[in-house]
Amino acid sequence: MSIMIPKKSISGFISRSGKAIARTAKAAILARTATMTAMAALLCPANETMAQGKLFAIQKDSVALFQGLQVSVDIAGPIARAVSDYGEYEAALKANLHNQYFPVVEIGLGSAKHDDIVTGNYYKTSAPFFRIGCDINLAKQKHTPNFVYAGLRYAFTSYKVDMWRKPSPDPIWGNDATFIVDGETCNQHWAEIVIGLKAKLFGPVHAGWNVRYKRRLSHKDCSAGNTWYIPGYGKYGDTRIGANFNVIIDI
Repeated sequence: MSIMIPKKSISGFISRSGKAIARTAKAAILARTATMTAMAALLCPANETMAQGKLFAIQKDSVALFQGLQVSVDIAGPIARAVSDYGEYEAALKANLHNQYFPVVEIGLGSAKHDDIVTGNYYKTSAPFFRIGCDINLAKQKHTPNFVYAGLRYAFTSYKVDMWRKPSPDPIWGNDATFIVDGETCNQHWAEIVIGLKAKLFGPVHAGWNVRYKRRLSHKDCSAGNTWYIPGYGKYGDTRIGANFNVIIDI
């Protein structure tokens, strides 16, 4: 009796061959992926594989802290002095720190000469004053020549006054209301809130405007009462709004 040996199926052979080829291709893809990952790790350190947005967000500003000095002169005060009974001549020196913080020293000379024809009172003074403080750049992009700023000041002046009233009878009591103050020393401390704008004109030359809210802290008036004008502060009062127009040069 003869034994029948079944012939191998061609389709089964093809199926097994296809699976073997697929496994080989999959292994090749995995090997290539691993090789590319290793090369990327060598070219890009782990601390630089962060998302670009986060990477740039933590980068430090490369601009140096000290950016120079600014010298400014106010031109509004001399004009006021020329057309009125009082005014100031003043200049300022600012340090530029990182284009964001501006420590400042301001010095000036205030003077007044007032002769009131109605009351007969005469007032005269001339004295220096100074302010110290700091401004902060409020612009979103701080490395720009044009920006708005805000700041605080402490100010002080010591001044001598000459005051007198021309001989005249008191309208109520009828007696002589004449008084004389000759070179009496007074002083005043005050604080200021400043809001301003700096705009570039050309090269290192800029123009600046600011508004100042002044608040008296303490004072010493003369024996005759309140002084009519305080150098650097303005006419007498507990609060006062002032303004400056400056020509600024970066150095």
